[in-house]
Amino acid sequence: MNFVGPKDESAISDQVEMLNDAINKNPSAVALAALDTNAELDDIEQAMSKNIPIIGFDSGVPNAPKGAIKATASTDNYKAGALAADKTFTAIKKKITAAKKGKPVRIGVLSQEVNSLSITARTSGFIDEMVKDIEKMDGVGKGKVQVTGHDKFANKVKPQNAIAIIEVRIPAEVTDSAGKTEAQALLNKKDLISIYGSNEFAAKSIINADSAIAGGRIGKNKVIAVGFDSGTLQIDAIKSGKFLGSITQNPIAIGYNTVKLAVKAAKGEKVKDVDTGSKWYDKANIDSKEIAPLLYK
Repeated sequence: MNFVGPKDESAISDQVEMLNDAINKNPSAVALAALDTNAELDDIEQAMSKNIPIIGFDSGVPNAPKGAIKATASTDNYKAGALAADKTFTAIKKKITAAKKGKPVRIGVLSQEVNSLSITARTSGFIDEMVKDIEKMDGVGKGKVQVTGHDKFANKVKPQNAIAIIEVRIPAEVTDSAGKTEAQALLNKKDLISIYGSNEFAAKSIINADSAIAGGRIGKNKVIAVGFDSGTLQIDAIKSGKFLGSITQNPIAIGYNTVKLAVKAAKGEKVKDVDTGSKWYDKANIDSKEIAPLLYK
C-alpha cells in the first residue's frame, strides 16, 4: 500500500498530479477522497478504461461518472448530525417547554459552507432531527419550529407561530475572522439557548467568538454548545465544560474499511458502501479507550 496526499484541501492541482501518477503505475486498486471530482475526471475515466477499481473514502468522490466508484467507506454525516441534535435536545428540552408562541427560543447553527456534501449533511441532519424532536413534545405538533438564516435550509414557518427558531449562519468565506463574525451574531442574541458547529472550523469559530464576550455565553447553565470533529480548542472546551460535547467520525474504521474494500475490489469481488459510524464524546468519556484514539489535536 502506498499513501500520498496533498498538504491541505486547497491543493487540488497537487492531488490531480498524485492521482495521475498513481494510475499510470497500474495499481490493483485506488482509494480516493477527492478534493474536486471535476478536476480529476480525466484520471477517473482513465482508471475506468484500465479496469482499475476506485474506492472512495471519507468525503468520497461525489458526482463521479456512473460505475467509476465501486464503493465508499465514510461517515453517514446526516445520521451524525442527527445524533448531535438528539444530545442537544436532551440538554435544552426544559427551556423549549417553557417557551411560548410569540416568544420562541433560538437554536443557532454555524456551518462552514453549503458546497461540501459532508458538511451540508451534518447541518441538515441536525436541523431535521431537532425539528422532529421538538414537534414530538407534548402540545407542540407540526409547524411550530421556524428554520431561517439561509435559503438552503429555511422553511415556511412564521416566527409568530413558532416556539423555537433554528437560525443557520454561514460565513461568506472560510476564514477565522468570517467564522467568528457569524458566531458572534448568534451569541449576541438574547433568546439563544444552544449553538451547534458542524465541523472543527465552526466549533473553533464559536469558541473564539465566545472568548471575545465578557464572561462568555456558552457553558453549563448558559448557552449549550455542541461541536463536530475535534482539535485542541474543541477538546479543551469540552474538558472545561464550555462545550456539552461533540461528534467525532471514526477515522480508524474509515481507513480499515477503505483498504478492505480496495482488496476485495482488486480481486473482482462485489463491494458496497460502508457506514463507518460516528461517536458522541463529552467530558465523561473523552479520555476513554473507545474515544481517545479517534480524536486529533
